[in-house]
Amino acid sequence: MKRDPNATLIKVRSLTKHFPVRLGAYGQHKATVYALDDVSFNIFRGETLGLVGESGCGKTTVGLSILQLHRPSRGEVWYEEIDLTKLKEADLRPLRQKLQIVFQDPYSTLNPRMTVGAAIAEPMSVHRRCEKQQIQERVERLMDDTGLPMRYGNRYPHEFSGGQRQRICIARALACDPEFIVCDEPVSALDVSIQAQISNLLKDLQEKYNLTYLFIAHDLAVVKYISSRIAVMYLGKLAELAPRDMLFEHPLHPYTQALLSAVPVPNPKEERSRQQALLEGDVPSSISPPKGCRFHPRCPLAFEPCSDAVPDWREVDNNHWIACHAVK
Repeated sequence: MKRDPNATLIKVRSLTKHFPVRLGAYGQHKATVYALDDVSFNIFRGETLGLVGESGCGKTTVGLSILQLHRPSRGEVWYEEIDLTKLKEADLRPLRQKLQIVFQDPYSTLNPRMTVGAAIAEPMSVHRRCEKQQIQERVERLMDDTGLPMRYGNRYPHEFSGGQRQRICIARALACDPEFIVCDEPVSALDVSIQAQISNLLKDLQEKYNLTYLFIAHDLAVVKYISSRIAVMYLGKLAELAPRDMLFEHPLHPYTQALLSAVPVPNPKEERSRQQALLEGDVPSSISPPKGCRFHPRCPLAFEPCSDAVPDWREVDNNHWIACHAVK
């Protein structure tokens, strides 16, 4: 299904998530982890929105907060015309069939005591999707769609490779016929050749089942291949969001430029001749993030307003959003 920019499936508005923690040897010091602050974006029906950034920047928290596996501290998450943040757990339960997730580590996701067939069938039984005979037929169809032979249905997770286990998790996520799937680094723990297979599988399933993805990853090459648009996060806030080709050809935010310059180029001559944008310093702690723009301590373009004023999240071109004082 082609992306329809007029059909918004997920709307995130001012999404904020803070975690209280205790520090010190005896936990006497109270503190707050500012995991997400004022994050807003749309996900269009039928598209794949890639979400990238350094480890600990809040990518996974975005996905879990959209699905209400983490309840946001503030903000709204709209699924079609329903604000998920206002619903109680009992009211969320029917909607969870339409909103699924594929986690990074497939082995820890699967119950080692359940066969593959039982693991895929479990969501259908829990949500009472169909009769027992129909469940078995659907399990076989999902296994076939995800490249798993039928004879594997009676085997256990430890008998499979990492790529096969991820196929099982994908089949399980499809069991209740979802519309939206959060793919939380689904290929990062796999070999490169297997990454390509799983990426192609996700694209094929998207077309077949009319799926919409939020694809979280570190590997920009994988994100470029699978995504329609790409959002860049830094320390709990969005830095830039744009269509894939626009972001790679004309990145505006200094952090995005630094990320893209670190992507290896397959041509050795071009790789040797290009200049890499090196960032100084380390990523600040999310317990005590900098005031103003959170990137300003490492930004080569930082000037006076950056250390005091939080940059507005604004659209500078057609569907190209940025939060930066230095970009006009």
